[in-house]
Amino acid sequence: MGNRYDHAVRPSQCPVGEAQDQDLETLPAGNGEHLRTRYDTILSTAKAGNPPRSCHPGTRGRVTQSPAGNLIRQLRERRNKVLRFLTDLRVPFDNNPAERDLRMPKLKQKVPGCFRSNTSTEDFAIIRSYLSTLRKQSDDMFNSLVLTLPGPPPNAPTGVAE
Repeated sequence: MGNRYDHAVRPSQCPVGEAQDQDLETLPAGNGEHLRTRYDTILSTAKAGNPPRSCHPGTRGRVTQSPAGNLIRQLRERRNKVLRFLTDLRVPFDNNPAERDLRMPKLKQKVPGCFRSNTSTEDFAIIRSYLSTLRKQSDDMFNSLVLTLPGPPPNAPTGVAE
């Protein structure tokens, strides 16, 4: 399935992914500008396929645009933010880690009876967040959890395990 523009940008084909794999701090010269041009071309093609709706005579106010048209406009207006991964290689190409962090709580929320109170929901979120942070920082999760049980976790915000 997918969108007709899915072929246009793929992480596996992106020089950013290769630069991140090689632990480079910046992209090789020319790659960033090539990708910016490619991004603009994709948006121009998308806009041509989803032209803005025109104002009908005798109506007032803004014309409601299609969801695709709104997305294209937002991507144009926020171009530098969307393409930040080109200038700062610490920024991931996609948001899969963020989606992964949300997946388990959303699944638990859908299963009837999983969280019977707000307290258990908050406790689950705190533990899950702590483990996710440890994973992202490449810390030893088991040892950190062992150190957490007798008292506050190492490097934890105030009030987490009190």
